Amino acid sequence: VQLQASGGGSVQAGGSLRLSCATSLEAFSMYTIGWFRQAPGKEREFVSCSMPSYGGTRYADSVKGRFTISRDNAERAVFLQMDNLKPEDTAIYYCAAGWRDKGTDSRRYTSWGQGTQVTVSS
Repeated sequence: VQLQASGGGSVQAGGSLRLSCATSLEAFSMYTIGWFRQAPGKEREFVSCSMPSYGGTRYADSVKGRFTISRDNAERAVFLQMDNLKPEDTAIYYCAAGWRDKGTDSRRYTSWGQGTQVTVSS
């Protein structure tokens, strides 16, 4: 199982980036795909996830209203549109997969991508 995150970069505060998570998952539509991030010196934290049931999505309070997650089951990919970025969004962003409905706990995800760096300057 392979996940590959891409789309990171450096932007100024208020800017936008779109992250992509490409996967080789069979039965992709049955997986929750989550985005997590880890800033230097901080623990990894949940950002957002797209669940297979009813197209459910969840967001961390810190990104609600600014980030939008979407998925393309035919392409076996998930996207994270990040708008109005803030310096505190600076981190390495990871996508992860878990069978069926998962939530915000990273320990429930079984497959991880390599991460993509997002840097937001003030």
